[in-house]
Amino acid sequence: MDEPRYCYRHPDRETGLSCSECGRPICYECMTPAPVGLRCPEHSGKPQGIRKVTVPAQRAVTGIGSTRPNVVTLTLIGVNVAVYLAELAAGGSVNGVANYLFNHGALFASGVYTQGSIATLPAHATAPGYHMVGLAHGEWWRMLSAAFLHYGPFHLAINMYSLYFAGSLLEQVIGRWRFALLYFGSGIAGSAGAIWLSPNSVTVGASGAIFGILGGLFVLERQRHIATGGQVAGLIVLNLVFTFALSNISVGGHIGGLIAGIGLMWLLLRFRRSTAYSILSTAGVIAVSIVVAYLQVRNYQ
Repeated sequence: MDEPRYCYRHPDRETGLSCSECGRPICYECMTPAPVGLRCPEHSGKPQGIRKVTVPAQRAVTGIGSTRPNVVTLTLIGVNVAVYLAELAAGGSVNGVANYLFNHGALFASGVYTQGSIATLPAHATAPGYHMVGLAHGEWWRMLSAAFLHYGPFHLAINMYSLYFAGSLLEQVIGRWRFALLYFGSGIAGSAGAIWLSPNSVTVGASGAIFGILGGLFVLERQRHIATGGQVAGLIVLNLVFTFALSNISVGGHIGGLIAGIGLMWLLLRFRRSTAYSILSTAGVIAVSIVVAYLQVRNYQ
């Protein structure tokens, strides 16, 4: 039986990791991921502490750095807030419903709903003159537009809070354009999941894309590109508990986004040296999502 090995910087920590340059044992906190193997602090040539979680991993995965690493995250937050303000400006209540943007952007599968046939719509959607046409009548842009609509200020605030912290970290690690690919791919997959499990429910919100971000971080955590001590896995479990425990939450949207985020992150890492394959991988996930949604809505003509 091999003798236990301990980190050379933290003698109280047993470890099975070692620096690929000098061979010294290192613990999870001291390691720095590299394109091939791991590095100890003396051989990493990169910052330690909190920045070690993001900067070295970003360069290992993408080979690039950034002076403003979360610009896409901030842009997405700005767009979501702007859309909500536009909903308020377009009329309706503070919840942002019963206006042109909501009527033409919210997600659901069924056919035409008008003022005279709104029995199956949620109570907040039953405004005079209400009119919606679902995916079954060709409005497939709803699979994307619904991810930028929110039901009220609290819904918007909690999603934007999550997007800021999780999105900023993932964008630093994998880079701007890969982060954008994963976000949009996961958002559309979340819409597909919502349609599959609850086709007649009106669904809005960025949570499918946010679950995709968590899925991406989970893959990075499992493959040791970031050192988070299992916090991402715990956060996913906690959010899934809330998803199933609380009402008025799109279970399909969250599950669909999470699955897509995990799959896309694995593909983006697999093809990190090929821009074309990364884009094709995302396009493939989106195509599968549309097929899944179509199989559900084809009977709702």
